[in-house]
Amino acid sequence: MLLWKSGLGRFLLMSLSIGIVGLPNVGKSTLFNGLTKKSVDAANYPFCTIDPSVGVVAVPDDRLWKLSQFSKSKKTIPAAVEFVDIAGLVKGASEGEGLGNKFLSNIRETDAILEVVRIFEDADIIHVDNKVDPKHDIEVINLELVLADLQTVEKRLDGIARDAKRGDKEALIEQSALQKFETVLKEGKMAREAVLDDKEKEKSKTFNLLTTKPILYALNKKAGGKNLDEIKDARFDETLRYIESLGSGYVIIDAKIQEDLKDFSDDERKEFQTELGGEDGIDRLIKKSYDILGLQTFFTTGEDETRAWTIKHGSDAREAGAAIHTDFREKFIRAEVIFWSDLLEVGSYAAAREKGLIRTEGKEYVVKDGDVIEFKI
Repeated sequence: MLLWKSGLGRFLLMSLSIGIVGLPNVGKSTLFNGLTKKSVDAANYPFCTIDPSVGVVAVPDDRLWKLSQFSKSKKTIPAAVEFVDIAGLVKGASEGEGLGNKFLSNIRETDAILEVVRIFEDADIIHVDNKVDPKHDIEVINLELVLADLQTVEKRLDGIARDAKRGDKEALIEQSALQKFETVLKEGKMAREAVLDDKEKEKSKTFNLLTTKPILYALNKKAGGKNLDEIKDARFDETLRYIESLGSGYVIIDAKIQEDLKDFSDDERKEFQTELGGEDGIDRLIKKSYDILGLQTFFTTGEDETRAWTIKHGSDAREAGAAIHTDFREKFIRAEVIFWSDLLEVGSYAAAREKGLIRTEGKEYVVKDGDVIEFKI
């Protein structure tokens, strides 16, 4: 059987959400508004919720559209990521200050964190601390995440103390992991810095700690403002070194320009971005967000539909099939695979078969980013 048919049971589409956080007046909601221009039809993504604070955003990928044109597809469906505009954070959020509890609850449900950090000075836009210091802003946010995780860990340690004391094996594994997390968190470090063994890592997946999530920093500048990167300010260099020390990535973006551009046509946006001398800032941000989640894309293509599917790096053929439909994991027989550029280069499936470019792969085949796959079940 070829590919998949709607209505064949339960779909297993990967839900991917990134929480946008930041201090007041850093451009968090402005960036979210710019992102919504990239919104896609949520009906194609069963994991999505209908909520004004959630934007279902297409992952930019020229390969998808080239394959769709090649197949003359009636529908083209990109991979998607949810961006969640989370309530603003203030110092003391872990103790319930401001909307602290709501903030922490919402971000706990996301897969990754996008921290918006202001790197511009503008007398008309007040900073919550009356100074622009991006490294300090990051430290404030991350400390609140660390303190919230410490509360979670200590509460769980109390909850399993009795079972661990009587020697329950699972409780002892959990206790060991929690104690390691507690140690690094008390030092003000992220939970991800704790060194766990394999059993502890598996158990810790249920903890859902904030500081084990990947973090991407959006360094927000402002046209007409005094941008720290442009004036070669020491605060900017210090911020980059700090982000690097955390093992995280960053993207420099002008959220206001991206918001202003959201009503332009695609051609107008591209022309404007070319004049600015670079790639669409939103596209760059989305791609980077996709990367920090450890994701890659494979494709299915035909006259009815060309679609980009999201899987984790290192997924095998059965896991890739399950991204389309749960039946594919158990009923998998084989996969016929060709790299997307090879298919376009030869011009047809028939020519690709003649040249031996379509390979038959088994369930242990590790899918590559850019593979075009036809599953047989």
